[in-house]
Amino acid sequence: MYMRHEIATLSREVLATEIPSGTKSILPQGAQVTLMQSLGGSYTVLTDEGRMVRIDGKDGDAMGEKFVAKSEPPLEPSAPDAPFNEENVWEELRTVFDPEIPVNIVDLGLVYVCKAVELPEGGRRVEIKMTMTAPGCGMGDVLMQDVRKKVMAVPGVKEADVEVVWEPAWDASRMSDAARLQLGWM
Repeated sequence: MYMRHEIATLSREVLATEIPSGTKSILPQGAQVTLMQSLGGSYTVLTDEGRMVRIDGKDGDAMGEKFVAKSEPPLEPSAPDAPFNEENVWEELRTVFDPEIPVNIVDLGLVYVCKAVELPEGGRRVEIKMTMTAPGCGMGDVLMQDVRKKVMAVPGVKEADVEVVWEPAWDASRMSDAARLQLGWM
């Protein structure tokens, strides 16, 4: 699902993250929101006040949405002796979406480094360096948490070190052809 532009009235209050500042706020019961996109386990909505915010997938019921996602990643790291496959890390990264652009962070070219390091006690530490589409974007911490949570769900991953970097600066030339095509830029 992505860009349906349906209007919903919240059946209960929900925690929201303002885009692009990253500021947390509460949307009250009865507030009207317009669903802009539903990707990567969250919803991007436009409030009746004109603010763009992100609502966690678990709160979709407040908008009348039945959230269907693959099973929630564990809060604890995967078993260190589970087989590790780096492609599984990339698959998980492709499920993290920019809240303003309906394209995943890999195809947007936001992931600069993804390296798996074997740990002496077993398992892997995955080190990720990523950026945002604009300097000063307040969603960095939110996307870092998304990335960390999803990478920790990969079998064989014991640690995930995610860092937002600003050099080199991101520009549209870093996007994949698939992203350009999806956005109508080709």
